Amino acid sequence: MALAIEKTDTFAGHRDAIYALSPAKDPQQFYSSGSDGLVIRWDLTKPDLGELIARIPASVYALAYDETTSLLWVGQNFDGIHRIDPITKQALDSIKLTSSQIFDIQIFENIVLIAQGDGTVTILDREHFQIRKHLKASEASARSIDINPHSREFAVGYSDYTIKIFDLDSLTLKFIIAAHTHSVFSVRYSPNGHFLYSGGRDAHLKSWKVGDPYQVHQDVVAHMFAINHITFSPDHQKIITASMDKTLKIWDAQSLRLLKVLDWARFAGHRTSINKVLWLPLASGFVSASDDRLISIWKVQEQA
Repeated sequence: MALAIEKTDTFAGHRDAIYALSPAKDPQQFYSSGSDGLVIRWDLTKPDLGELIARIPASVYALAYDETTSLLWVGQNFDGIHRIDPITKQALDSIKLTSSQIFDIQIFENIVLIAQGDGTVTILDREHFQIRKHLKASEASARSIDINPHSREFAVGYSDYTIKIFDLDSLTLKFIIAAHTHSVFSVRYSPNGHFLYSGGRDAHLKSWKVGDPYQVHQDVVAHMFAINHITFSPDHQKIITASMDKTLKIWDAQSLRLLKVLDWARFAGHRTSINKVLWLPLASGFVSASDDRLISIWKVQEQA
């Protein structure tokens, strides 16, 4: 199967680098935020008519949409978490967490996991919006979190070059993986829970076989510069890496065979570092966000 990919639109409206993307209740919509602190809702059926949801008085690196409550969780760097009602555009509540960056927010069952620049992973009670526990496993930044519901574990990528695996129920540290030769910026479990994928400043894309202990499965020199984000396609067959080298790359998830390179020269992609990718649930494509203040809309088709 060959992939036919084209950029169909560009959304402009942010005033600075875009770091965070999140799905919305409507599958045709999504949220974005970044250095300008603006939280914007976009609609694929209304190109370039972004709707301002909130103004956060600091950079935003992390957004998470709670499907149960229809609330948007927003991480304000050097402060804490806000919960916003996207319909009324009102902030319902906030909680002070940290004097450092908030790099990731993951919602699962009745807990919310928050990765912080001081190396702490804070566990919040999802329903009561209260701090349940602080996990301090490193002095270096906690950059990315992902959850494996099959093994009841979650992985955290740190700037001390390691991935640490925690038990989801007891919240105890299980494994430390000497994963990369520089900061780990993105960790992502395969949807079947069998593998963990990781990438970071050393530009390597790695897959790890989940087990006791985790074992390296594949190691690919994937980019020229840092891998900022990894995400899966809805059919679980492909992964996308977004890089500081201004490219998006699509890989076969099982073999890590490179399927497509999306760059400026051939696809009118981004001109600067690409920070985040969000695969759209209904539209056959994905969106990407960059330091260039733009969001690109990509259409994907498979050809025999």
